[in-house]
Amino acid sequence: MTSIFSTASEMAESLKQKEISSVELVQMHYDRIEKVDSGVHAFLHLDKAGALAKAKIIDDKRAAGEKLSPLAGIPLALKDVLTQKNQPTTCGSKILENWRPPYDSTVVERLNANDVVILGKTNMDEFAMGSSTENSAYGPSRNPWDLTRIPGGSGGGSSASLAAFEAPLAIGTDTGGSIRQPAAVTGTVGVKPTYGTVSRYGLIAFSSSLDQAGPCARTVLDAALLHQVIAGYDEKDSTSINQPIPDVVAAAKKGEVKGIKIGVVKEFQGEGYQKGVLNRFQESLDILVNLGAELVELSCPSFDYALAAYYLIAPSEASSNLARFDAMRYGLRISETAGQSAEEVMRITRGKGFGPEVKRRIMLGTYALSSGYYDAYYGSALKVRTLIKRDFEKAFSQVDVLVSPTAPTTAFKIGEKANDPLAMYLNDICTIPTNLAGIGGMSLPAGLAEEDNLPVGFQIMAPVMQDDRLYNVGAALERALHEKWGGNILKQIPDLNNLVGIFAGKGSN
Repeated sequence: MTSIFSTASEMAESLKQKEISSVELVQMHYDRIEKVDSGVHAFLHLDKAGALAKAKIIDDKRAAGEKLSPLAGIPLALKDVLTQKNQPTTCGSKILENWRPPYDSTVVERLNANDVVILGKTNMDEFAMGSSTENSAYGPSRNPWDLTRIPGGSGGGSSASLAAFEAPLAIGTDTGGSIRQPAAVTGTVGVKPTYGTVSRYGLIAFSSSLDQAGPCARTVLDAALLHQVIAGYDEKDSTSINQPIPDVVAAAKKGEVKGIKIGVVKEFQGEGYQKGVLNRFQESLDILVNLGAELVELSCPSFDYALAAYYLIAPSEASSNLARFDAMRYGLRISETAGQSAEEVMRITRGKGFGPEVKRRIMLGTYALSSGYYDAYYGSALKVRTLIKRDFEKAFSQVDVLVSPTAPTTAFKIGEKANDPLAMYLNDICTIPTNLAGIGGMSLPAGLAEEDNLPVGFQIMAPVMQDDRLYNVGAALERALHEKWGGNILKQIPDLNNLVGIFAGKGSN
């Protein structure tokens, strides 16, 4: 019997067997959203009329015997950083409030071409800058495991929608961990594909050399099915790689690690890591060994400098990318600027349209790129980036994949780190190196930390254009863990049916 608690692949099979219609499936998820999203606040905008109309078209195609894609008729939540024609696209910022783009991003085009049904746009840290979704101009999203805690960031809306069973699939973007870290703290699966394998056309840029869209799901196989839909060469993206994409679905179905060499990164353990995180990580390693994998401890010394390098490179690119939001061409313009000079209009509008974290990163990036400081800061960060790539290359010459905890702690309380940017930045310490090197990474649930009964993420990293290795190792570990837990870990969410808890009736903000 298909329900909101089914996996996307199970839903796809039910649709194929005509046990349920796409219209019924989509309506089922809107009913769920109406029931629980006042507490979770995963969504910023819903397109119910458009989604149900599309579902009806898909049902008609199926009834007529047309050949459909494996995910035809499956609902999906879309992070609000990807353009969708005539649908609000805000990037979680007031400066783009009510903006409706005149075109689809390539990711959306591919979702539409495969008849995936987009339910709506999910909440996010403003312009993807953050690790908690507290930086959204529209209020924070909440973690379905504990509504007083963050669902990760910047894609906390997408991860929360999965854990709350508001959508079986979601799209996120990952600049320094914004797919994987939310997956870790919500007990879901998130994948950052190799940079350049999923088109960035229509992905509103934060840091162009780091941003990468990717699949979010509740199982490794579901993530693989979505990955296969959105990946591939795109001539509209100058950074797109014109090479065949590995068969990630076949790898997810295989899930065999016997004889595989797995590198354990020495730098991603120890001081600053929650005990429960390290315990679940070690248990996962033991499972992989029992399945026939060989563990190799490796040192990647340049990883210790990845966080510092990232917070020079990413803000520098952001200061350039966000210069386009000038109140002249589109987006917000403050009404009190009438009669002012163009410079004053920009100053007032950007001052009120951008939030504190965006302003902080623009200033940091502008300083790093300024005359007299470029070589000392930005130039040095680029050299560190090269060293990180070399460390990965050396490591992958010895092992097939690398592994680590995804995040050093479980989900923290909303507001706990709001006034400490440096503490917030440390949440991405394990995920940032993969973005700097452009390789693929996956996070999947490793269990619950004993201190707080909250999810812990296990990260897998693979060489460039070898994303199938992520799914192979991830599927093997997931299968063993599901046997241990008696099913998906999300079934252990307290108050699973309601999820509104203490926030019932208090609105989404």
